[in-house]
Amino acid sequence: MDAIEAERTASAAPGTRVRPTIGLREAVAIIVGVVIGAGIFKSPSLVAGLSGGAGQMFGLWIMGGVVSLIGALCYAELTTAYAHPGGDYHYLQRAFGRSVSFLFGWARFSVITTGSIALLGFVFGDYMQQAIPLTMLPAGWGSTAYAVAVIVALSLLNLHGIRAGTGAQTVLTLTEILGLLLIVGAAALFADPAPVAASSAAPAEDAGGGALTASLGMAMVFVLLTYGGWNEAAYISAEMRSGPRGMVTALTAGIVIITVLYLLVTWAYWKVLGMEGMAASEAVAADVMQQTFGPTGGKLISVLVAVSALTSINATMIVGARTGYAMGCDWGPLRRMAEWDGERGTPRVAMTVQCVAALALVGIGAALGSGFKAMVEFTAPVFWLFFLLTGISLFVLRRREPHTPRPFKVPLYPILPLLFCASCAYMLWSSLSYVSSQTLGGLNAAWIGVAVLACGGVLLLLLRSHKDRRVPK
Repeated sequence: MDAIEAERTASAAPGTRVRPTIGLREAVAIIVGVVIGAGIFKSPSLVAGLSGGAGQMFGLWIMGGVVSLIGALCYAELTTAYAHPGGDYHYLQRAFGRSVSFLFGWARFSVITTGSIALLGFVFGDYMQQAIPLTMLPAGWGSTAYAVAVIVALSLLNLHGIRAGTGAQTVLTLTEILGLLLIVGAAALFADPAPVAASSAAPAEDAGGGALTASLGMAMVFVLLTYGGWNEAAYISAEMRSGPRGMVTALTAGIVIITVLYLLVTWAYWKVLGMEGMAASEAVAADVMQQTFGPTGGKLISVLVAVSALTSINATMIVGARTGYAMGCDWGPLRRMAEWDGERGTPRVAMTVQCVAALALVGIGAALGSGFKAMVEFTAPVFWLFFLLTGISLFVLRRREPHTPRPFKVPLYPILPLLFCASCAYMLWSSLSYVSSQTLGGLNAAWIGVAVLACGGVLLLLLRSHKDRRVPK
């Protein structure tokens, strides 16, 4: 495998190779931007409702940060030993072969990444329509118009070059962080503490041990979903100017920043609304700001959610297109996807195709409404399946390629990687349990993930029927 990689690099045309262009600050901004999306404005109320008290609630958010940090340490070993723009796709290929990696790449391209971009586009559109309504359009079309506009605009920005994309990402992430700190500051300086409800701890005291454990387990699912996305750093590992050390620093610093922000924001919600108020709130951040600043606070939250969606869209575009590039390098019929603009530092064809696919999903979303959101969410088991396989690939590659230089090795091996794999397995089981209990269009929702992989299987057979030549990187 290493010989193949060396041959590809040696034969690549000058100016088309992936080069180190991303600094530590930009890498941290991408990680934080991908993770902190709309979830922190909704999940804390769900976690509060499933927790037995404030101590358990904060403990769950701390545990989520610890689990994410453990996963980041595992990824730090993979990204430093196998720096590659394909990220998870490349690790899965080395550990399990081209078929498994292709199915992952297909799922990521068809639903996981492009679906996230489309959904975040609608989130941006919904809140922008509240702030600046497009009254000239028919009812319901304003959000769609905003979604289309932001996807096209950010795609063009990233096609202009990696410096433009990461520069915008840094500004957006800083704006997002300042917005979250505004919520914390409002709670600390301008809001009175919520009255303590005498019965707030009663549900935990009255509940049976099994019921409480199940409740906390479900709360942990929402916590880990809110922390999700830090693994996207793997896709920029080959472009880090500071090399392996910078990759490790970016992953750990990103997780620490996210954990601190989540704890501060959750504290702000709890101080103003209390446990019962958080659990009963449909829009916990908006309730806090409205209680503190009145109607102006609600408008500020709308802008902040729109900025958060914008930040996540841009970061997802940067890392998502690199999977398409890696697939183009490995499959002859997809070789156009492997075109890398060396001057701008971006996979131009993969970025363009990603934009078109996301716009197509926006069209589907406009037709299906909430059904589209459900369709994307019901593919969560597919994501957790491949996330688990990536964790397992750490063990496989250590055993199969023991002589590969590893600038960073995950500490306490194999305990920490086993804990990471266990958390992925738990999330896979939880997502399967949830999806199996849902229906969409009269069909069990579990079939959606199966259909995505089945379509990928058909494409895999078609690709294998072609006598392809891998494209040099």
